[in-house]
Amino acid sequence: MIKEELFKRLTDKKDRIISIRRHLHEYPELSFHETNTSKYIQDFYKDKDCTVETYTGGNGVRVTIDSGKPGKTLAIRADFDALPITEETGLPFASKNKGVMHACGHDGHTAYMLILAETLIEMKDQLDGKIVVLHQPAEEVPPGGALQMIKDGALDGVDNVLGIHVMSTMDTGGVFYREGAIQTGRSYFKVTIHGKGGHGSSPHMANDAIVAASYFVTAVQTVVSRRLNPFDVGTVTIGSFDGKGQFNVIKDSVSLEGDVRAMTEETRTLIQTEITRILDGLQTMYGITYDLNYQNDYPVLMNDEKLTAFVSETLKEANINEVSEVTRCEPQPPSEDFAYYAEKLPSCFFYVGAKPANGNFYPHHHPKFDINEDCLLIAAKAMGAVVAEYLKGRAE
Repeated sequence: MIKEELFKRLTDKKDRIISIRRHLHEYPELSFHETNTSKYIQDFYKDKDCTVETYTGGNGVRVTIDSGKPGKTLAIRADFDALPITEETGLPFASKNKGVMHACGHDGHTAYMLILAETLIEMKDQLDGKIVVLHQPAEEVPPGGALQMIKDGALDGVDNVLGIHVMSTMDTGGVFYREGAIQTGRSYFKVTIHGKGGHGSSPHMANDAIVAASYFVTAVQTVVSRRLNPFDVGTVTIGSFDGKGQFNVIKDSVSLEGDVRAMTEETRTLIQTEITRILDGLQTMYGITYDLNYQNDYPVLMNDEKLTAFVSETLKEANINEVSEVTRCEPQPPSEDFAYYAEKLPSCFFYVGAKPANGNFYPHHHPKFDINEDCLLIAAKAMGAVVAEYLKGRAE
């Protein structure tokens, strides 16, 4: 059967998957600057029986594997950008690019996808329809690579989209899924509060922007605790408070930057409305003025219920030796630009556990983040099983 042959070929290539991951880990590149990584991906497909479209959505690569037989077209996506983080793992293949690190697993996504794609090319005569491989840049930074790839036609002719994220917080051997809202939508805001500067000894002759901004930091937390339905999900985080100055000088302006997450678009809109209301109130309370830059970027990631059911059933029936469980999981707090694909087409984004074997793990975006490399073969087999089953007519 095709899945058994696919699994065997992937098992034989496990060392190559790990080798590619380690190479990419050594040479990470930031979002929108992944030129060498993109070239590495392009070179991988040279002389392979597929169609390669380069610079889709910037540095993206779109690969089409055509069986030559009628059928559906399934897109499978892997991102490949890194983060502005100085690595502290001590790995022998740690980043050689100072201040840049693969701290989210995108090196692993690309490694498993390259070898899976190669294997699907080798076996395409046993499939129907087409596979579109989306090697996507710039997941980490808005407006995001997915949106740009869509604008450049990456989804043209595609029926459905699948994606995997390896997760250091989940046990290796597990594959995890959930239908419906699976990851939060995200917003960013920057507000500059303007008061009136003055001498520290004479506050009555000034209007202290720090005092007003400090109240805002406290008051904005009531949006979640007092304005949202207790059963809704939302967070507001002030990640930057630029109030540095001279100890005896009252500052005339202060800038703050914040992060908003929500599990529905309605909640995201409500939070924005309430933040604006608090700032309007500050004008009256403290006599300040403000400038607000508020941007909604990645939407809530919605997994199509029917496609997710197909994915979970296929994985449970696949009998992948390395998989110990296929389990419905809780929604994940981070945001993900795969959500843009899911807005356009019925899609499914699922997770492969990557917790290190010793059980000690660091979260994604941490300087000591690492994965259990056993997860890479699991990801390849899990995605491969779904692709093989999908292109044999089970997904209606």
